Amino acid sequence: MITIGLIQSACSPEPEANLSKTLAQIEQACRDGAQIICTQELFRSQYFCQTEDHAFFELAESIPGPSTAALQKLAAKHQVVLIASLFEKRAAGLYHNTAVVVDADGSLLGKYRKMHIPDDPLYYEKFYFTPGDLGFRAWTTRYAKIGVLICWDQWYPEAARLTALHGAEIIFYPTAIGWHPSEKKEFGAAQHTAWETIQRSHAIANGCYVAVPNRVGHEKPAGGDGIEFWGQSFVCGPDGEIIAKGSVDQEEIVMADVVWSRVNEQRTHWPFLRDRRVDAYGGLDQRMID
Repeated sequence: MITIGLIQSACSPEPEANLSKTLAQIEQACRDGAQIICTQELFRSQYFCQTEDHAFFELAESIPGPSTAALQKLAAKHQVVLIASLFEKRAAGLYHNTAVVVDADGSLLGKYRKMHIPDDPLYYEKFYFTPGDLGFRAWTTRYAKIGVLICWDQWYPEAARLTALHGAEIIFYPTAIGWHPSEKKEFGAAQHTAWETIQRSHAIANGCYVAVPNRVGHEKPAGGDGIEFWGQSFVCGPDGEIIAKGSVDQEEIVMADVVWSRVNEQRTHWPFLRDRRVDAYGGLDQRMID
């Protein structure tokens, strides 16, 4: 058994202040006993994708870079695994929404670049991010074999399945999702329920844990109504039950104990996880198009 911690936080317009606060929250999670800790999506800034503005490219940084250096130092100090979501500048004109994985000795194990990029009102990510080119992956850390996907990837069962096939026992989804205030009354409950349900279904279908840190607060970096982030970070087990959940509007560290034997039990003893007809699935994508 190990303990994981999810950082659920509000973000200010100041990147350095957000970094300092997140590092302090990681320190607190370490003191509380967390061994694997994950930040919310793009934790160093407010969610700037609410508008298309070239000025926000200045928020991007290289990987490795200053944020990864600070995270590696902290991981080595406390012997913890860290997953952190960053705005990566790969080269001039080439940017990604990227999560890094730092092992408990401070080594940078690797990174995942967000594969599915939304382009919706107040979520104009295609303006900023090139779709990922590293594929779906899992990493063997000191405490577990983990997979990482990012926010919009949550809606795609293919992403979770391919990550689990690489051996992930837990999938982390750094997230920044919330309500359009004008839609909240009519659609808010249904939107949140769908978001939670689809991710719980990934846990069930793949016999793994799922952990989802989301941000809180009402952000308006582009003016207008902005986005009211709904928090409610959560961890669910291999049969989809929620074992830890955050509040709607409070900054907090959501902690959960993870029992790895449950992954083996679920994958071994539930027939629907054994009886997939992978021999019959070839060409599925093309059939769906046709």
